[in-house]
Amino acid sequence: MNSSNPFKNFKADIPASIVVFFVALPLCLGIALASGAPLFSGLIAGIVGGIVVGAMSGSQVGVSGPAAGLAAIVLTAIGALGGYQNFLVAVVIGGAIQLLFGFLKAGIIGYYFPSSVIKGMLTGIGIIIILKQIPYFFGLDKNPGGDFSFLQIDGENTFTELLRTINAIISGNFDYGATIIAIVAISILILWSNVLSKKGKIFQLVQGPLVAVVAGIVYYLLTKDTGLSLSADRLVSVPVPESFDDFKGQFAFPNFEVIGRADIWITGFTIALVASLETLLCVEATDKLDPRKRVTPTNRELIAQGTGNIISGFIGGLPITQVIVRSSANIQSGGKTKMSAIIHGFFLLISVILIPTLLNKIPLSVLAAVLFIVGYKLAKPALFKTMYNLGWKQFIPFVVTILGIVFTDLLMGIGLGLAVGIVVILIKSFQNSHFLHIEDKSNGKHKIKMTLAEEVTFFNKGAILKELDSLPRDTYLELDVRKTRYLDNDIIEILEDFSEKARNRNIDIQLISERGIVENPDSFIQFFQLRPKSA
Repeated sequence: MNSSNPFKNFKADIPASIVVFFVALPLCLGIALASGAPLFSGLIAGIVGGIVVGAMSGSQVGVSGPAAGLAAIVLTAIGALGGYQNFLVAVVIGGAIQLLFGFLKAGIIGYYFPSSVIKGMLTGIGIIIILKQIPYFFGLDKNPGGDFSFLQIDGENTFTELLRTINAIISGNFDYGATIIAIVAISILILWSNVLSKKGKIFQLVQGPLVAVVAGIVYYLLTKDTGLSLSADRLVSVPVPESFDDFKGQFAFPNFEVIGRADIWITGFTIALVASLETLLCVEATDKLDPRKRVTPTNRELIAQGTGNIISGFIGGLPITQVIVRSSANIQSGGKTKMSAIIHGFFLLISVILIPTLLNKIPLSVLAAVLFIVGYKLAKPALFKTMYNLGWKQFIPFVVTILGIVFTDLLMGIGLGLAVGIVVILIKSFQNSHFLHIEDKSNGKHKIKMTLAEEVTFFNKGAILKELDSLPRDTYLELDVRKTRYLDNDIIEILEDFSEKARNRNIDIQLISERGIVENPDSFIQFFQLRPKSA
């Protein structure tokens, strides 16, 4: 990409921005609804996330906006802090703390998450998207995409909602109109993606999701007074201002009189911490999805997110993070540069000002069909086979992350996957502390060579102690530490204790180091204290 010409990839970025716009619109509204905040606050966050964060970010394909992962925190905080305007002060503080994180170069944290966990995160989100959109597909849910956690604010959970949907389908109590247009929409999307996009440039410029949305609006208008019509709660619900003053009245402003309260600062720090972690994980995942494999500067991303949250908080918006659903939709739709994220933000802004009535004619089931495709591309069945073939060390953290996300929420799932990944590392560290080679008898003694790894820590105590204690009497042990750059004091103490046992069991020890060979050293502690500090 030629960074001096941001318009170079317009042919790819504009169609991608339209798709992201249609994905982001219901999510902005749904997350605001799930957060117990004004609906317009979700749109503000989407606009700021697209235009401000998109312009400042170093990510070429990441898209930011209100995040489902923060919905529970926002819902609780609005009540606990005494109202939405008090909560906005915490959003501004959270943004300022994110700026501080960026200047302190805390962005490196994202690189410490294993690849298997990141892939599990993407797959888990894909599965959640599919599961959560099934009720909308059949016109059976009125909350447009807000409940991305297992437990929902309406008292349902992912699977009770699905069970309710299945029962409704079996009994015929679902919305036939919503289902018909959803099936038409998903057919258009599949046909567009698999057939028409290869037939000509017009089908690459005009994206399938746009055609599906137009078909949904046409269906709504044509069936308005028939038995297959869609009720208002099956459609997008953007606030429609009566006048310019009414439009201005949708913005809220922070009540800075409460800035001295401790609970405001605690909430602000919580928002900063969770939003930063979610952003860094999404950055890592988005970079993996990027066909060009560009690397996002994470510290710059935290500064961009912090700036976005300060602005969003000042004008009444929800907290912002980089969001994998929007980002993956952008990548899958062929977005090349950050212009697609910025343009999608302008589309949100222009549409809520000029055409809110038209937006309110879009069936939610059509947008569910769009998200189905996004979810499937994130959670392709082939990926499970690939991860399984990589071995249990990759597969188990991958599966645990998926299950954690599906049955709890995004951050908890990632935390569980990371915990399992750490356990795997400890197990492999236990196993790989040394190499043991048994040779033929020499001078009536078994000759055994033990080569210690490059780094041997207290994690390896159990494995080494077990090997030493299992050595038979009348053994000749050759202990090679030439490759060892770090030897924990705990290991040295084990060797020191073993030297006493060795004398009683007629075990001779030959210590081989970069300083030479020592037969039956008097003191391992003294020997290693005299070694160069790097060793």
